[in-house]
Amino acid sequence: MDKVKSDGKPPRIVPIHGVLSPKQSSAIMERLKSVSGPTEVLERQVAVNEEVSGSHLIKGNRVRLLVDGPATFAAMFKAIGSARHTVNMETFMFEDDEAGRKLADLFIRKRAEGVRVNLIYDSVGSVETPASFFQRLRDKGVNVVEFNPINPLKASKKYRLTLRDHRKILVVDGTTAITGGVNISQVYSSKFFGEEEKTPKIPWRDTDILIEGPAVAEFQKIFLHAWAAQKGPALNEKEYFPEQKEHGANLVQVIKSRPGEAGRTTYVMYVSAVAFAEKSVHLTTPYFVPEGQMIKTLRDAAKSGVDVKIILPKKSDQNLALYAGRYYYDELLESGVKLYERRNAILHAKTAVIDGVWATVGSTNLDFLSFAKNFEINTVILSGDFATEMENMFARDLAESDRIKEEEWEKRPWASRMREWFSHLFSHML
Repeated sequence: MDKVKSDGKPPRIVPIHGVLSPKQSSAIMERLKSVSGPTEVLERQVAVNEEVSGSHLIKGNRVRLLVDGPATFAAMFKAIGSARHTVNMETFMFEDDEAGRKLADLFIRKRAEGVRVNLIYDSVGSVETPASFFQRLRDKGVNVVEFNPINPLKASKKYRLTLRDHRKILVVDGTTAITGGVNISQVYSSKFFGEEEKTPKIPWRDTDILIEGPAVAEFQKIFLHAWAAQKGPALNEKEYFPEQKEHGANLVQVIKSRPGEAGRTTYVMYVSAVAFAEKSVHLTTPYFVPEGQMIKTLRDAAKSGVDVKIILPKKSDQNLALYAGRYYYDELLESGVKLYERRNAILHAKTAVIDGVWATVGSTNLDFLSFAKNFEINTVILSGDFATEMENMFARDLAESDRIKEEEWEKRPWASRMREWFSHLFSHML
């Protein structure tokens, strides 16, 4: 994707009521530039997102970074525990383990208090969870929908096993949203960054965010659209959209994607953000099986002098994807991209921070399944303060990572090269 020069028009920014004037939008953009310096990622990339997804920048939000599973689970349980009206959750994996059972019990308790609780879980992601686990929730009054059931007898007429709901969304009372990469599983319950572990199991490294403000309504709309598409019980939408209040100064853009060429909005988001970067591109991704355009964009950015750093896993729960990703190291290193592998954790975070002002946290991996086969969601945040938090988190991960040096990588055994080559043949399945 070639860089497109700015036409001077600021992106549309949506407050609670109406749309800001171009003058007001320009003033907000200028304040951001005063923090980051001139960068086309602020305006051009946001405009691209708006063009392909229809999602506007929304002002007046407070976004809190949730580093790892313990922080995310604590925020989830606190938000759900204080729910007074509605709880909506959409997740890929909901396991029948300690974490899953605690959350299920909380859902049942809130339903007994009169709170309406609605759950969408993915059939493949939760394939090991027994049907009785979800039936217990239904018996207690929780509305539960299985996304694209594996059993073709339960599926719609257009049965497609490979189309999966990989989103992670929690919306409470229409005023608080939590989203990112964390599934409902006990594997996320360990801490990281060198803290002592109570169990010998390697911890999972992930990232979520908590959002308060007008942007929460976008997550609610996305959930309710998925609910209707999966033929969930009818819901009174008026009950799910309370009047919103501004909670902070963060600008937020919610980018959802769906399978098919026209729905690859998170792919466009990533490629365009890297293409418009002028200073730095700092990516963290657990499953890195990029196609040609993504590779070219990363290489071009590095060759132009942009500081491109990517944190990848040293160990993975998906070894085929791990080795398929390493197949691309040679050409990335040759162009000046700096690659790192995270030690002492199963990396599962999907984040980026660009030019010190643009950041995204979401469910999208940099692989074929996320870009072409999954329903995904990412949040873009424009904020110097939030980007600084993201950069600090990235720096801590770098300190726990090993850099892949070109001269050393070239000396790796031929057995490793063959494994990488063989794995990459399955790229379109990963």
